[in-house]
Amino acid sequence: MQRSALVSLFALGLSACLTAADDDGFVPLFNGRDLTGWHPVNVAKDTFFARDGMLITTGHPIGVMATQRMYENFIIELDWRHMEYAGNSGLYIWGEPMPAPGVPFSKGIEVQILDLGYEKQHPDGANKWFTSQGDLFPIWGATMTPTGRISQGGQRSFPTENRTKPSPEWNHYHVECNKGEIRLSINGKEVTVAKDCVPRKGFICLESEGAECQFKNLRIKELPPSNTAPEQTALAYEGFHQLFDGKGLGGWKLPEDVKPFWSASGAVFTAKADPAGLHKDLWTEKEYGDFELIADWRLPKPQRKADAGRPDFDSGIVVRGIFTIGITDKSTGSGGIGGLDARVNLHCEPKIKADLKPGKWNRFHITLKGSHLEVKLNDQLVAEGEQILAPQKSPIGLHHHGDGIEFANLFIKEL
Repeated sequence: MQRSALVSLFALGLSACLTAADDDGFVPLFNGRDLTGWHPVNVAKDTFFARDGMLITTGHPIGVMATQRMYENFIIELDWRHMEYAGNSGLYIWGEPMPAPGVPFSKGIEVQILDLGYEKQHPDGANKWFTSQGDLFPIWGATMTPTGRISQGGQRSFPTENRTKPSPEWNHYHVECNKGEIRLSINGKEVTVAKDCVPRKGFICLESEGAECQFKNLRIKELPPSNTAPEQTALAYEGFHQLFDGKGLGGWKLPEDVKPFWSASGAVFTAKADPAGLHKDLWTEKEYGDFELIADWRLPKPQRKADAGRPDFDSGIVVRGIFTIGITDKSTGSGGIGGLDARVNLHCEPKIKADLKPGKWNRFHITLKGSHLEVKLNDQLVAEGEQILAPQKSPIGLHHHGDGIEFANLFIKEL
């Protein structure tokens, strides 16, 4: 008993030492052994991993990993290096733990982590639209005011001096993020500044973008809070997890007659345009009861000649086994609730048409709780209704009506 107690006390002491602040107020953001404190957002389980005291991304698939908690004002330091010529990655400040509609990247302010070889591969855009020296720029709905050297597009802050080292040398970033302002120092000197950032409170993300990148010595020092307003705070999306494995159709039923009509690349599921695919729906292996579901989708751009005389597009998402949230190009719009079964005494036309044009990504936010079903499309309430009869649990289905369609960023929160 005495030995056990001593071992426990030693373990507690060791844990405290690993998380205690340094003399300068910094604490580790990566423990050097595993991904404690982080979670993959829309990548595979092995896209990010720990090895030899480093946090490594394979770069595949493209996506992000986020901290498990939000940060407001802070200083973050890290060392990074690319292991491939022209490798690409990034550090997101005040990001969201949910990709923007239809893309693998999250809303936030990106601190560019790009190998110098990229400029040589893209000389026409180098030092006009981007640099490999530490750009700061907003992505997917975030905003900021660039300062100093500014890109031709007017969105990026360019570094005032070239200080990064090429692959496979290590670079050091010191990033001060305070009250909506970001100041980046590279290898010991401040070179890039961005102001008026929104969001200015959110998650820290690391990016996987096609190439191996290694990180070490990640640490953070939190600064006094500034009571950031809700409208300047990233959405938390608490409790959501992805309905894809980041590599293929893992977690979905694939009988032989369905396989030819569905494929996956990262977070994008594609239904092949083929009349033979009619009713070759894709179903989750797991059954779900009450939940919130986020699902992105887009219709193909119409081809005038090929689509002449084409009937209305038809697809949808099936919940509780018998309710379809419709996807269509009809004038009524998508998001209406219908039934696949004669038992269903429910049909709700969309209140409004909130669809974007074919070729653009749309986002459903579907809430199913008890007998109530609510459908939001592109942040607008388009349908809601009470169920009359339905199973308590069932798989979730992606409906194939023979038309080509893409689904992406399928995330669920069980209630």
